[in-house]
Amino acid sequence: MSSREKAQVLDETGLDRALTRIAHEIVEQAGGGQDIALVGIKTRGVTLAERIGAKIAAIEGTKPSVGALDITLYRDDLGLKAEQPVVRSTEISFPIKGRTVVLVDDVLFTGRTIRAAIDALLEYGRPARVQLAVLVDRGHRELPIRPDYVGKNIPTSLVEHVRVEFAETDDGDRVVLIGGGSHD
Repeated sequence: MSSREKAQVLDETGLDRALTRIAHEIVEQAGGGQDIALVGIKTRGVTLAERIGAKIAAIEGTKPSVGALDITLYRDDLGLKAEQPVVRSTEISFPIKGRTVVLVDDVLFTGRTIRAAIDALLEYGRPARVQLAVLVDRGHRELPIRPDYVGKNIPTSLVEHVRVEFAETDDGDRVVLIGGGSHD
């Protein structure tokens, strides 16, 4: 643990257990199969969507469609940042019209990212409904956004941050609480 890390909130086992629970809840509430699509918000939401999709496939025998959504140009703070935004590609290669689309993200904080994601998603069609799955809900909402599926609620102060790490991009799977400083 680095000096800025206050606590490890989820280890590899805890993170996997949370994703398994989310997958089961999605199957129970939204159904499985072809009527559901998971769309991860870049970047870490995509890894989560892929993992949840694999877990749903293990439960149902059919993997849901999984896509990736870049919300960069839909953010309401775009003009407030000094640096040029890095625009990544959106990969939604399936129709969303009439389907249940579950937006997937790593950490829910103010709700502004989710608002931008909904705006970006609707450019691709009109789903029957949009739901939200997050690994961590840390509170402090600025918009009336509520997740349908939550891996873990972690109450934080405004100066703390939550960092989600994955084996695919980091040294392993874990969630840590960071004290003060810049957002990671």
